Amino acid sequence: MPKVLILSDSHGWTEEVIKIKDRHQHEVDAMIHCGDSELTHDSEELSGFQAVQGNMDFDAKLLEDIDFSVGPLHFFVTHGHLYNIKLSLMSVAYRGEEVGANVICFGHSHVAGAEKMDDQLFINPGSIRQPRSAHPGSYALLSATEDLQEVDVRFYTMSGQEIPGLAYQTSLKS
Repeated sequence: MPKVLILSDSHGWTEEVIKIKDRHQHEVDAMIHCGDSELTHDSEELSGFQAVQGNMDFDAKLLEDIDFSVGPLHFFVTHGHLYNIKLSLMSVAYRGEEVGANVICFGHSHVAGAEKMDDQLFINPGSIRQPRSAHPGSYALLSATEDLQEVDVRFYTMSGQEIPGLAYQTSLKS
């Protein structure tokens, strides 16, 4: 049963990123940072993360987007600013489709949420530092059954408390 930690927009916070990583790294198969960490690719905080470059990141060694698989989940990860995610998910959906992704992770808007369109699951973990919604700063945990019949996205505050109103369940089984 794959499980993945997803966070974004930590904007220079270091101790907080390490706390979240320490809290979950032994229970997850992968860790993702969707950009605007304002850290270098080789920082202790990002060690172990699949991380991308956001519009506030200046380390050219962080890629603008990446794709990789964790079991049956094929991820496309980007910050979102290059795909205008604040206006529409269409561009990022097309790019995700091009690489064969069934999960698309992004940040940039600082608004947490998950939704499924067609055969793709979109996840924005929100911002742990500067949330722009009624919800507190957040990050996400994605878990799925091997057959993708059950996919679960849960959102958590910095202190590790679940934010029940954001929970999302779906299926990615074709």
